[in-house]
Amino acid sequence: MPISSLSFLTPGNYPDDDPYSGLEATLRLFEYGEAEGYDGAWIRQRHLEHGVSSAAVFLSAATQRTHRIELGTGVIPIGYENPFRLAEDLATVDVLSRGRLQAGFSTGMPHAALLADLVHDGDWREYDLSYGRIGRVLENLRGEYLGGPDTVIRSPGAVQRPRLQPHSPGLLDRSWLGGTSPRSVRWAARNGLNLLTGNIVQGEGPDAHADQQREQIALYRDLLPPGRPGRVALGRVIVPFDGAAAATRRRYREYEASRHERTLTVHGEQRVRFAPDLVGPSEEIVDRLRADIAAAEVTELRLELPYEFSEHDYRQILHDARALVAPALGWRPATVPIAD
Repeated sequence: MPISSLSFLTPGNYPDDDPYSGLEATLRLFEYGEAEGYDGAWIRQRHLEHGVSSAAVFLSAATQRTHRIELGTGVIPIGYENPFRLAEDLATVDVLSRGRLQAGFSTGMPHAALLADLVHDGDWREYDLSYGRIGRVLENLRGEYLGGPDTVIRSPGAVQRPRLQPHSPGLLDRSWLGGTSPRSVRWAARNGLNLLTGNIVQGEGPDAHADQQREQIALYRDLLPPGRPGRVALGRVIVPFDGAAAATRRRYREYEASRHERTLTVHGEQRVRFAPDLVGPSEEIVDRLRADIAAAEVTELRLELPYEFSEHDYRQILHDARALVAPALGWRPATVPIAD
């Protein structure tokens, strides 16, 4: 299928002693991506690391630095979140962006041994910190009134029926689940979420990453309720180096080589598989994407930018992908790109 939507996902790196410089550079990257014609810009949410720890807070700033591009959370680990407060924050960002937010969630609690006791009171191991918690966020986003039909709250200058504020009704259709397993894909489909699928998949079935991913995409579409948007966005680490200097090309190749061995086997009881990184000249990357049987099933492609690269690296990668890779796959920019 030709690519109709092109986006990128970035980690928002920063040095330990100067977080402002990295966060500001990431905001500039969002501006650059919009000017280049990208359809979406996504931010990872990372706890205890040198990266964005609150996607909603970061994207609230991005709403004031961009005008057209979709703004995504890729993804929010739900185990650390209060479902009502998170829904309030996401709805606020969506209103500020004028309906551009793409709210992505995942299950799991990275660094739970260090962090969970700081977030939760009582024995958090007894709590539902998985799909049920995501479901509670979605229920809050629906904006149904609280209490009975006669329940009102009073504030200075207003008497109103209570519900989550601000109410942003379109955000439910722009909510996503980061799915890596058949179980997560089933839950996303049955609950009407869009599907983010990327470089990691797990579960029984074919050993090859692309084969397993294609099966999961088919499963999702089979189970999706009628009337739901059912968007599927596929992520790949894509690093074209046509516009890079020779030393930078060598560094990119070293990065690829350091991660290649993990793609050669299935890992652990959960049968985790990793996709190969796509690093090289754009013509080679295009050929590999055309041969990717999972990529053939989607029309939305997401570049997953490597961790710990520089702002200059990211700009070069985004430019080469926009100018040389995506057009060969049928994509056209949403606006006139900035001058080459």
